[in-house]
Amino acid sequence: MRAKILMFNSTRFSASWFRLFSACALALSLVGLSACSEPKPAFKAVDITGADYAKELNLSDQNGQVRKLKDFSGKLVVVFFGYTQCPDVCPTTMQELAEVKRLLGPDGDKLQAVFVTVDPERDTTELLKSYVENFDASFVALRPTQEQLPAIAKEFKIYFKRVEGKTPTSYTMDHSAGSYTFDTQGRVRLFNRYGMGAQALADDFKLLLK
Repeated sequence: MRAKILMFNSTRFSASWFRLFSACALALSLVGLSACSEPKPAFKAVDITGADYAKELNLSDQNGQVRKLKDFSGKLVVVFFGYTQCPDVCPTTMQELAEVKRLLGPDGDKLQAVFVTVDPERDTTELLKSYVENFDASFVALRPTQEQLPAIAKEFKIYFKRVEGKTPTSYTMDHSAGSYTFDTQGRVRLFNRYGMGAQALADDFKLLLK
C-alpha cells in the first residue's frame, strides 16, 4: 500500500511541474513575441508589402531620358497609369497627388509622382511634358512604346483597352484606376484605390516616411 501511495504522489508531482513548466514556457514565448514584433502600420491603402510584381520601370520620360525606379531612391514614388485625354480619373488622381505634396509640408519634396501613359500613339513626349507639369513641375511622365506597353502592364498587373470612337483618333482608353506606392528604398508597399482622397494618401505617406 505504501508503495502505491508513493507512486501516486510522484506521478501527481511530475504532472504539476509539467503544467507549471508549460505555462512558464508559454508566457516567456508570448513576452518574446511582443518584445520582438512591432504592430503593422494601419494604412488606409492596400498593404502589398513583399509583392512579387511591380518591381521595375525602364521607360523614357517626357524629356527622352530613360528612367528606372532606382533613379528615385530616397523618395516615395507613386506610379499611376493613364492617358492625357482621360476625362476624369487621370486628372483627379494627378490633382490629388499635387495636393498630397502640399499636405506633406517640408516632406513634400520626398514625393515623386510618375505618370505612365497607356496611349503612346497620341501621347507624345511634348504632350506628356505639358500635361504632368500642369499639375506639378516635379512630376514625371513615362512613355512606353507600343511594344513595351503589354509587358509593363503585365508587370504592374494593370488593365487597359482601346475603345474605338466615331473617328480613328477619337478613341478612348479603358484602364485601371489605382496607383502603386514605393517606399524610399524602392520597394512596392501600397496599392492606392482610386478616390481615396488627398488626406488619406498623405496619412499613409507619412507612415512610410517615419
